[in-house]
Amino acid sequence: MERRTQVRGGWRGDMCNARFVGTELCAPSRGTLHPRATPVTSPFALLQEILVGKYGEGSKLIYELQDQGGELLALRYDLTVPFARYLAMNKITSMKRYHVAKVYRRDNPATTRGRYREFYQCDFDIAGQFDPMIPDAECLKIVHEILSDLQLGDFVIKVNDRRILNGVFAVCGVPESKFIPACSIVDKLDKMPWEEVRSEMVGERGVSPEAADRIGEYVQLHGGLDLIERLLQDPKLSQNKLAKEGLGDMKLLFEYLTLFGITGKISFDLSLARGLDYYTGVIFEAVLLQQDNEHGEEPVGVGSVAGGGRYDGLVGMFDPKGRKVPCVGVSIGIERIFSILEQRLEASEEKVRTTETQVLVASAQKKLLEERLKLISELWDAGIKAEMLYKKNPKLLNQLQYCEDTGIPLVAIVGEQELKDGVVKLRIVATREEVNVRRESLVEEIRIRTSQC
Repeated sequence: MERRTQVRGGWRGDMCNARFVGTELCAPSRGTLHPRATPVTSPFALLQEILVGKYGEGSKLIYELQDQGGELLALRYDLTVPFARYLAMNKITSMKRYHVAKVYRRDNPATTRGRYREFYQCDFDIAGQFDPMIPDAECLKIVHEILSDLQLGDFVIKVNDRRILNGVFAVCGVPESKFIPACSIVDKLDKMPWEEVRSEMVGERGVSPEAADRIGEYVQLHGGLDLIERLLQDPKLSQNKLAKEGLGDMKLLFEYLTLFGITGKISFDLSLARGLDYYTGVIFEAVLLQQDNEHGEEPVGVGSVAGGGRYDGLVGMFDPKGRKVPCVGVSIGIERIFSILEQRLEASEEKVRTTETQVLVASAQKKLLEERLKLISELWDAGIKAEMLYKKNPKLLNQLQYCEDTGIPLVAIVGEQELKDGVVKLRIVATREEVNVRRESLVEEIRIRTSQC
C-alpha cells in the first residue's frame, strides 16, 4: 500500500525509499505504510537536556516548554537526535530506517520559501559498522533519485567532510577550541559574501586576521576528484592527520558515486559546513539551481531541499557506557519541495488533481438517490475509488463541475433511460466524451480508462 502523509490539508505521497525499513520508535500506529515497514513515530516533546548542545547556533531555535510539574521539555528539533537516543536505549548496533514526521523550529516563517515553525521532514539513516563510504554513497544516491524523479529542475549536491574543515582550521592556526564556532561562521557562506564572513570570524569569534585570510583561501574552493587530488598534495593539509583521513574518504566516496553515475550533480565544496554540532565526517546538502538565461551567468542556488551527514558520536552521548554506533543519514525538506512544486503549478496555471477518486457516481434526474447508492456500492465492492455528492437531488451541472474542480477523471451517470437500457453513461471529464457502457462491464471499463490517465 502506498504510504500517505497529510500535509497542510491534503494527502500527498511521501518520498520514502523502498530500500529502507521503518523503526519502531514508539508504539506503532495502525495501518501499513510500506510492505517492509512498520508505521513509526517518535515523541514530539522531549526533555530539554536531550536536545541541548546538539545543534550549534540552531539551539536558539528550539522550542522550550515546561509542564505542570515543572519539568523542562522541548519540542523535537529534528528526527536525528531522537533516532540516536532510540538506538542507545535499545542497544541496537545496526539498522536501516526512514521516518516521516513533524519537527519544530522557533524560526521566522517564510511560507513562499517553504519555511515554517512546524513542518515535515523525511529522514533516511543507516546505522552500523560498515566499510567506509558505502552507506554514505547510498544516501547521496537516494537524494539524487528523489530530486531527479520529482523533476524540480537543475540541482547540485554539495559534499564536504568535517575532518577536512577541522584540518583546514588547524593548519591555518585556529585553536581547537574555536573549531566549532569557526565552522558555524563558514556555514553562512551560502548566504553571505566571504568579506562579511571573515569580518564576523575575526570580530566575533576571535580568529586572527591572518588565520582568517588563510581559511579563505581554502573554503572558497569547489570542484571534484581533481580538487581532492590537489588537496592531497597540499603541503600543509597533507601533514594534518584529520584532513588526510577526510580527503582519503572523500576520494573513495567520489569513486563510488562515479560507479552510481551521479558525479555530474556532485560538488566537493569546502564552504559547506552544516551548522549542527553532531556531524563528525562527511556532510552534504542538496541545493536547487536557477539559471539566469539572459546573461548566461553560472547557476545560482534558490534553496536547500536536503541535508545530512555522518554522526558517529551521537549515539554514544545517550549510551550509559558511551558505546558508539556509526551513523549516516539525510533529511529531505518536504515542505520546501512542496512549496517549489506549488509555485511552478501556479505559474503554469495547471490544474492539480486533489483526490484519488476514479469516478463520481451522478444522476441526471431527480429521485435517483437509491440508484446512485446501489451503483456506488457495486463500485466500492469491486475496489473502485468512487464518490458521490451527499444530496438527494443534486443538479447534474453541479456534479460535473465538482469533477472538474477536483480532478476526478470519470463520471458514471445514471438516468431513467439508462436504467431502462441496462447501461451507465460514462463521461470522460477532460474531453467531455460520453459512452454508454453495459452495467456488468462498467468496472472493467473504469479500470481501463483510469489506467490511461
